[in-house]
Amino acid sequence: MTTVLELQDITKRFGHLTANDNISLRLEKGEILAFLGENGAGKTTLMNILFGHYVPDEGRVFVKGSELPPGKPRAAIKAGLGMVHQHFTLAPNLTVLENIMTGTESLWKLHSDRRQSAQKVREISHRFGLEVAPDARLGDLSVGEQQRVEILKALYNDADILILDEPTAVLTTQEAENLFRTLKEMARQGLSLIFISHKLHEVMSAADRIIVLRGGKIVAERKAQDTSKEELAELMVGRRVSRPARAPSTPGDILLEARNVTVKDGSTTRLDDISFHVRAGETLGIIGVSGNGQAALGNLVSGLIKPAQGELLMFGEAVSVFDPRHFVAHGVGRIPEDRNTDGAIGDLTLWENAILERVRDARFSNGLFVNRQAARDFTARIIRDFDVRGGTPDSRIRLLSGGNMQKLILGRNLETSPRILIAAQPTRGLDEGAVAAIHGRILEARQQGAAVLLISEDLDEIIGLADRVQAIVKGRLSPAIDANEANAQRLGLMMAGEWNMTKEEQ
Repeated sequence: MTTVLELQDITKRFGHLTANDNISLRLEKGEILAFLGENGAGKTTLMNILFGHYVPDEGRVFVKGSELPPGKPRAAIKAGLGMVHQHFTLAPNLTVLENIMTGTESLWKLHSDRRQSAQKVREISHRFGLEVAPDARLGDLSVGEQQRVEILKALYNDADILILDEPTAVLTTQEAENLFRTLKEMARQGLSLIFISHKLHEVMSAADRIIVLRGGKIVAERKAQDTSKEELAELMVGRRVSRPARAPSTPGDILLEARNVTVKDGSTTRLDDISFHVRAGETLGIIGVSGNGQAALGNLVSGLIKPAQGELLMFGEAVSVFDPRHFVAHGVGRIPEDRNTDGAIGDLTLWENAILERVRDARFSNGLFVNRQAARDFTARIIRDFDVRGGTPDSRIRLLSGGNMQKLILGRNLETSPRILIAAQPTRGLDEGAVAAIHGRILEARQQGAAVLLISEDLDEIIGLADRVQAIVKGRLSPAIDANEANAQRLGLMMAGEWNMTKEEQ
């Protein structure tokens, strides 16, 4: 084995928080090394130090035997490091080739050799199975194809050590499987890879070696073949983790219903003649592959868009005012699909985000001024009851990990006891401990009589939380099935549009 990367005694502090605490490790040529840990464990901070985005307070980084100067991404790229970020750093209005070439040529160069660059992209694409058309406009590509472009951009710079931060956070199951086949082929051809994840099945299937971080420290190192998902989950959170089970319930009246609803975006049909209903004390699960109308459905039931045809009913009455403020005032709580874009404002404090959707509520405002103390007390209660770690009511929410931000968003809704709860991808990108906590809270809301609409791409989540399930495919909804009759195979077929099956086919 040849060591291509070594970190020695890396420590990084942000104020009183120690994000990385005396971390040392090695990466070998042709190895896939996984970093596993809870949200906020220090994984991303460590990789940002490695790539030069952060300067460590203590410690050194060596690449192929030479020390890497701290805080210099260009030096990291020159040494052969490439980084694929969790949130893509691409321009949707440019072509694939333009995105890949951006920043690779001197500003003093009079002409760009696009033909030679396009040929290099095609060669790399073919070599690693990352097929994508160089002249395609990035905004027209699927999420999985856009991630290929991110990887190609790193490989175009001749990277032979690749760092991937939560690479499957926005990918479908099939796209994730294709990605890991690609990563294994890269390792076979001599590239060295680090990928950050919290998904146990991914690290078990893709990694050669697994390092577990907790509280900024390395707490364990395992070969993938010598461990189990149960052991890794316990190492991640420091205790045994089990997801809560759905208890039987007796649903009440229909609180939310759609009747033959069609939603259009210009000439494009986002939802096509859909019908569903959710009763008090019941969870309806909507399962589907990303991009099949989930976002439009979430926006519809949150009051952000209105139907072109059909009607939406709440509490037995047709909705005439499609406005989020109106929906919230009438007892709708929502966990949006994208917590960073739609759920929170990064530079506002926790207390400001906690009352963001209810700032005109009499508890927090007299119509002219915000009652800051009441807002801070409300936020402190959420922090305590929902175990939001890493901040105080006056902290900026962008400083929280994804899981803790999600728990704050969930808490600000459930503390107001909503009659209808819209949960869109509620645990996307979260670690096992945070998933278990959020599932428990959703089940608790259902048990207290809320009608829960759960929109998810996670089969286990749908099977574990939902009472009934419908699949969404190209903006259309399947007939509902009892969740007790659902399994991965049947739901997979429903997600593919096969709805009318005999019992033998099921």
